[in-house]
Amino acid sequence: MVPKLVIIVPCYNEEEILHSSHTLLSSLLQEMIVTKAVDASSKIVYVDDGSRDKTWEIIEGFTAEDKYTGGIKLSRNFGHQYALLAGLESQAGIFDLYITIDADLQDDIRVMEEMVRQNALGASIVYGVRSDRSSDSLFKRQTAQGFYTLMDWMGVKTIYNHADYRLIDGKALDELMRFGEANLFLRGIFPLIGLKHAVVEYTRTARTAGKTKFPLKKMTSFAWDGITSFSTKPLRLVLYLGLLIFLFSLGLAAWAITVYVNHRTIPGWTSMIIPMAFFGGFQMIFLGIIGEYVGKIYKEVKARPRYIIEKQTSI
Repeated sequence: MVPKLVIIVPCYNEEEILHSSHTLLSSLLQEMIVTKAVDASSKIVYVDDGSRDKTWEIIEGFTAEDKYTGGIKLSRNFGHQYALLAGLESQAGIFDLYITIDADLQDDIRVMEEMVRQNALGASIVYGVRSDRSSDSLFKRQTAQGFYTLMDWMGVKTIYNHADYRLIDGKALDELMRFGEANLFLRGIFPLIGLKHAVVEYTRTARTAGKTKFPLKKMTSFAWDGITSFSTKPLRLVLYLGLLIFLFSLGLAAWAITVYVNHRTIPGWTSMIIPMAFFGGFQMIFLGIIGEYVGKIYKEVKARPRYIIEKQTSI
């Protein structure tokens, strides 16, 4: 049976690149339909994640002109991961296969056909993995490699050099929808699902228009969310560092008693201020880490909607 495919594209302020991206995606989808790689009822669905430019107007124009295109508008900017989830969950049960890809199309769309083929061979999840990072700056390359190394050290299972370009089938989507957490990190969730998977490698290209929506600040925050959502190792490190500081303080106390007994104490505030600053700083760091976990528990307990769909075109 020829599978029904939906390509889900999250968008945030992408008016500069959306027309060219849509032309490429539409052309590829038509090719796949003609070659019977996918069913003629396959679609492209754009998810506007609360854009402040003309992104939604452009998407509405696509849907009016192209029967193979649909659009979803979120009520505000919920974030990339939630826009992906909104696109996937809104189409659950309608299609057989779901591919997610960013609107800038830096990920090679030509490997979608190979993704579909890997699914036909039995893979429920097919990860798009970058074969190299030659298109990145040296700083971006080093920080990205550091991210995956850190995630692995923290015990968070991810696919190396994989972002959110992937294919999943209906079974994988059903399992994903059982994960009800508010702190969403899809790159860590999919490896937890554990269904048969495959990897398709590709070369990533440079962005042709517009600005990246993931500057260093957002990437750092994203990495921290991934760590604290899937690993308790930072809390364990707090315990270990606390023990080391306790041992250090015992040594400091022994030194203080020794100099007092030998009448070698020197009046002054240096020996008081330095330990106070040292211990106070560590305490603030520890409280901050613990606070991050408490804050995540707070969000989970409130169980607020992870996204709200304001509008949806006919799909």
